[in-house]
Amino acid sequence: MDAPLTGVVPVVPTAFRDDESVDLDGTVRVVDYLLAARVDGLCLLANYSEQFSLTDAERDQIARALLEHIAGRVPVIVTTSHYSARVAAARSRAARDMGAAMVMLMPPFFGATITAAGPAVIEYFRQVADTADIPIMVQDAPLSPTPLPVSLLIDLVRAVPQVRYAKIEVPQAADKLHALAGALGDSLPGPFDGEESVTLIPDLDAGAKGTMPSSMVPAELGQIVRDYLAGDRAGAVAAWEDLLPLIHFENRQCGLRAQKILLAEGGVIACDRTRAPFAPVSPRTRRGLIELAAARDLLVMRWAR
Repeated sequence: MDAPLTGVVPVVPTAFRDDESVDLDGTVRVVDYLLAARVDGLCLLANYSEQFSLTDAERDQIARALLEHIAGRVPVIVTTSHYSARVAAARSRAARDMGAAMVMLMPPFFGATITAAGPAVIEYFRQVADTADIPIMVQDAPLSPTPLPVSLLIDLVRAVPQVRYAKIEVPQAADKLHALAGALGDSLPGPFDGEESVTLIPDLDAGAKGTMPSSMVPAELGQIVRDYLAGDRAGAVAAWEDLLPLIHFENRQCGLRAQKILLAEGGVIACDRTRAPFAPVSPRTRRGLIELAAARDLLVMRWAR
């Protein structure tokens, strides 16, 4: 990347067939839809890609196929999280060799109780940085029980200069983003928010330079971020508030399944399957999501038509 990454960088979901096998062609088609949405980058193999349900062989197959298909048209972030620093470093090196522009990792944890203390977190990221000579994004997500207080994140960025980006998607994200931006300045050129952009405007006000949502409404969110960064805060707020009921429904009622439902409804993918034991949403919830989407002129609902 010649300049710091900003804007909208959605997570690419993994498409599955009815038998739960990977639909690689369908996943590539999602990438084509996202590129048409004018995204600023793409994130592969993240939690909203159901990375936790993929084998290592499937991870490699997906990363290689999508990076070859994208072919440098936008920067690609590959999620390489693993409890083991050795495994995370090897995954990150492989992602770099395939053409990733950046890797994203949560701090090390396993289950709800095996976590790492502050110095161990810094050493973990240092081992990854020593192996893969590309920028690193630290993911501060509720899924990980390893705490990342502001003080530790500041120490991490200062100790491991390759940590140039942070995705903050925990409660009170705006205060955390504001504190990081104030303390680190240009040392952290890429503070991002997440959680489907449900707190996007407060996070941009706090210093975020972009958002990492699902693949549900990236075209619309991208325009909101561009308008905000160009100085049209009022227009960005109005557009975000129009989307907010749909984003809230995704965030609180459906989770990662929302993007697949709308991608299937719009004809981008053939099937909205998630892998067991991740169950589908109820018919009532599905109807509510589609009703909210149908009331808006969304790219996801018309791109493939």
